[in-house]
Amino acid sequence: MTNQEEEKIRKAFAAKDWNDIKASDSWQIFKIMSEFVDGFEKMSRIGPCVSIFGSARTKPESPYYKLAEEIAFKLTREGYGIISGGGPGIMEAANKGAKTGGGKSVGLNIMLPFEQSSNQYVDTDKNVNFDYFFVRKTMFLKYSQGFIAMPGGFGTLDELFEAITLIQTNKVAHFPIILVGKKYWAGMLKWVKETMLNEENNINEKDLDLFKIVDTSDEAVAIINEFYSKYLLKPNF
Repeated sequence: MTNQEEEKIRKAFAAKDWNDIKASDSWQIFKIMSEFVDGFEKMSRIGPCVSIFGSARTKPESPYYKLAEEIAFKLTREGYGIISGGGPGIMEAANKGAKTGGGKSVGLNIMLPFEQSSNQYVDTDKNVNFDYFFVRKTMFLKYSQGFIAMPGGFGTLDELFEAITLIQTNKVAHFPIILVGKKYWAGMLKWVKETMLNEENNINEKDLDLFKIVDTSDEAVAIINEFYSKYLLKPNF
């Protein structure tokens, strides 16, 4: 544990009086509100898009990078805009594919001390920066009419399960969620079926229909096209 991490822990447990709490929390509320307002203003002008999630650590030579780029390209050629997290890796691939396809290339960038900086393929007028993950995630969910999850880490899983949960609980429209890479997601799917469903009964069997797993760009695009051809677009909130 670094000194900086230790300092954060000590600060969290330090005694505070009401004036300290009131001052700190009040100013934080204004910062959060400003991020919501800025995000809503910019995203409302863009319109419905498809979000592509995935690891920031994926290299350009990776097959998953090339697959994400291909999916984004094909979706933009079909007329869809693309939203990514705005950073490197899979996010960069998604924005690159959107840019090459001549479509809207949106980046919802989170300010981090490592890994993350806005990639060069995000449209300059569609680059939105956030300090708070939960504000950023709200923008993804509010303005996405489909989610494509490429292989990624904890952040990708967080975004994926947030989307699944909101659909499961009928808080948002039943838009398509597509997991790309059957080999990568096989272990998770096995655990979901065997442990969550069969052993513990923590989900229903119909919940497995909330997402689909594919291997190719054509399969992913076909699912998105099928959804759009059947249902009218509507806001998620």
